[in-house]
Amino acid sequence: MDTSERLVESLERLGVERIFGYPGGRVIELFDDLPESDIELVRPRDEREASVMAEMHGRLTGSPGVLAGQGPWIGSLGLIGQMEARLASSPMVAITEASERGNYSTIAPYQQSRGDYGGLELPKILDAVTKEHWFPRTSTETIRSLQLAFKHATAGRPGPTAVILDGDAVTEEYPDDVLPPVWDEETQTRTWKAAPTPRDVATAVEALEAAERPVIISGNGVHASGAYDELRETAEAYNAAVVTSYLGKSTFPETHRLAGGVIGSFGHEGANQLVSEADVLLVVGCRMNPMDTNWQAPEFIRPDEQTIVHADIDPRNAGWVYPADVGLIGDAAESLRELVASGGNDNDWAEDRTQTARESFTAPECESDVAPILPQRAIKEIERVVDEDTIVTADSGNNRFWLLNYLQVPAVRTYYGSGGVGGMGWATPAAVSAALATDKHVIGVAGDGGFAMTMTSVETAVEHGVAPTFVVLNDTSLGMVRQMQHGPDDISGVEFHDTDFTRVAEAFGAIGVRVQTPDELGDALSDAKESDVPTVIDVRIDREQDMAETLQSSFYASVGGLHE
Repeated sequence: MDTSERLVESLERLGVERIFGYPGGRVIELFDDLPESDIELVRPRDEREASVMAEMHGRLTGSPGVLAGQGPWIGSLGLIGQMEARLASSPMVAITEASERGNYSTIAPYQQSRGDYGGLELPKILDAVTKEHWFPRTSTETIRSLQLAFKHATAGRPGPTAVILDGDAVTEEYPDDVLPPVWDEETQTRTWKAAPTPRDVATAVEALEAAERPVIISGNGVHASGAYDELRETAEAYNAAVVTSYLGKSTFPETHRLAGGVIGSFGHEGANQLVSEADVLLVVGCRMNPMDTNWQAPEFIRPDEQTIVHADIDPRNAGWVYPADVGLIGDAAESLRELVASGGNDNDWAEDRTQTARESFTAPECESDVAPILPQRAIKEIERVVDEDTIVTADSGNNRFWLLNYLQVPAVRTYYGSGGVGGMGWATPAAVSAALATDKHVIGVAGDGGFAMTMTSVETAVEHGVAPTFVVLNDTSLGMVRQMQHGPDDISGVEFHDTDFTRVAEAFGAIGVRVQTPDELGDALSDAKESDVPTVIDVRIDREQDMAETLQSSFYASVGGLHE
């Protein structure tokens, strides 16, 4: 067989069920062999959408999502999903190529991406984003590199890796006997889980058992580890309140008696107050980015007054933002399992305080019947159709902050948002990917700006026979930026032409519905959940509801607030 056939065989052995990509360059050889395999090709309208679909597949399943396409476009359009994967710790493998042109590569090159004179340098582009990348020059190096890409995508902190195919190495015959050998895929890609040391566990247990006001901050690392049961068992063993970061939302049911909500600049005031009041903080799989920490407002987290136990897969991350008293270095599930086995606590603080904190999930606006629909009420209508068999994907902008505040998720793995790098246009292709990977109902929520960026993903859903619901919170503007204005027309480029997304949906073969009242939205969501065709719901919301003014935390305000 030639090397491209061996690549496809290797992908099958690695358990790859689908590839997200767009044909071009030397990747065409790979795509040429896919029809003879059991691997499904999902080909959206461009590499950006494919990259988000691959990232979401990795985030949701824990197995690397595979992105494939021509080098210049994987290194440009396709970077959005790879950047999100890097910062959201999603396992992902990009298979691309250098578009090398043989004897023409150094002569006024066209699309040349291997870094010769006059050309682009794809390895440098990918080096800035991926965990690791390989540029193999022989057949055996190509297969070995693919195996290593899968290994490193999941080893330690998950993330994106890339293999850049080069010239004849893809098309030449694959040798039968080589030195050094190419091992089988299972052997070469095996990884092991790290666990904290007994001494560090004992120190952490001592702090948690002595705590009068213990609080757990659960981050995306709990999603990455699948440590949902271990997190719940730890919270119940130590009677600790649980709050989450934005990316950690749905690592813990927000209806649980110990749930306190989402922390951060535009998170729940109740959750932020819990963290401030804690005497011991157990941080699990959270990188504590500026949004999470209210831009390090001095009265929010206070290392001089609070004991901080930081559990993370990477020893560099424990105590990265705030000095930690003890680090639990290892897989989140392993660290939490050790804490449950080693101790416990009983206090009368956490359950009473979390009950009060959960009041932040509601507001008078959530019950309003006015039209256009208030965004708070729109989220509560979405909440009514969300159960443990539903997945919500959230875009960037105002919509994600309305969602994280007013969508009280009932179960784990029910909410995922664009919050690694936080790019707009993520929610729609991510919803398609989630529908392909699971048998759950999926609701993708975006503003009209983000939805328009990647709305051709609706066509991909139609083509592959899945039926997500796409909710467009439409204020005919870039709402979050528009609301930063100090006066009318203060910032250019914030207003949009009023696009009829219902007609767009119908053109793609989906159902399109425009709603202007809460009752219409509730009916449309219920109908969409029962439909076997994708539905786009164009929700006309009140554009005067100011997200930042409504949701900005008191801690964030204390350091200046939005863009101050």
